[in-house]
Amino acid sequence: MNFPKRLLAMLALLPALALANEGGVALDKAPDRSNNLAALQHGAKLFVNYCLNCHNASSMRYNRLKDLGLSEEQIKANLLFTGDKVGEMMTTTMNPKDAKAWFGVVPPDLSVIQRAKASGAGTGSDYLYTYLRTFYKDDTRPTGWNNLVLNNVAMPHVLWELQGIQRKIDKEVPDPHEHGKMIHEFAGFEQVTPGKLSKIEYDTAVADLVGYMEWMAEPAAQTRKKLGAAVVLFMALFAFLAWRLNASYWKDVK
Repeated sequence: MNFPKRLLAMLALLPALALANEGGVALDKAPDRSNNLAALQHGAKLFVNYCLNCHNASSMRYNRLKDLGLSEEQIKANLLFTGDKVGEMMTTTMNPKDAKAWFGVVPPDLSVIQRAKASGAGTGSDYLYTYLRTFYKDDTRPTGWNNLVLNNVAMPHVLWELQGIQRKIDKEVPDPHEHGKMIHEFAGFEQVTPGKLSKIEYDTAVADLVGYMEWMAEPAAQTRKKLGAAVVLFMALFAFLAWRLNASYWKDVK
């Protein structure tokens, strides 16, 4: 196999490798929140209350939340920690050394996490939507939690009070690759302790949170899309006028 063919083969395998790296779990489709300001505002509140305790979003300023229809007074009253200013970046006060000591790794910056998690298995929003709904109790892990999408995850389940506690149920099935061998396969979750929200309410809250992280990854996305549509329409109109002008200019030429 020459180099170009080898490179093409590797590129063709990237989606499958991305899926394999996440344990081969099918991702649920994340609901679209891009045009729902109320949902994005709720997602921003969840993000500040549950994510900024450990994670930075160092490419986002609090005052950019005005693009979601929030006033500066609302941002100050509901989304700012003590001492923070509305023009500052969204950063955590957690010391990176302490974070690494507690979790084994420094929690990643979440500014563009939605884009970073996109793969052949689904969009970054699909990944986050599935990930935040598939934490389960695992006493063998240092934090007491594990995750179906990211096995042996270092992050604890910060939303457990909302979702409650669930455990993973496995079933034995024949190994398709080795005759006579049985393997464990995921069969679902069992609710151990209820949370503050019902399953539907929790899924809705996670969809709002993921929608906000998608917006945060590119706040100007909707403006870009509208501008792109306007440019395409302008170019189409310009092409039509140029075509008719050309026809009019050459109509008397034989």
